[in-house]
Amino acid sequence: MTFYYRTTTFGDSQKPSNEQLAWWKRAAEKKNWRIVRLPNGYFQTELDLGEDQWHDVTRRETIEGAENAIDSSIEHFTKKLEYAQGPKVVKTFE
Repeated sequence: MTFYYRTTTFGDSQKPSNEQLAWWKRAAEKKNWRIVRLPNGYFQTELDLGEDQWHDVTRRETIEGAENAIDSSIEHFTKKLEYAQGPKVVKTFE
């Protein structure tokens, strides 16, 4: 059995575009989210894209599940924004 390992580094060519960062910032704010009830009884989470455009993201059986999905999405996009700022020094040695 052969294993293939590949490593990558965070470089200038891998940085997200300004448009991507703006989208992540929008997705990281709870005020840009809403929950709608669909005719089939499910709850759909939607993200405001601006200019009265909404992007459907997830569907859940309960409103609590939909709100948890929004909270998880906000946490995910917040982490992506932190990662885009580059690596953080966690320990230095003298």
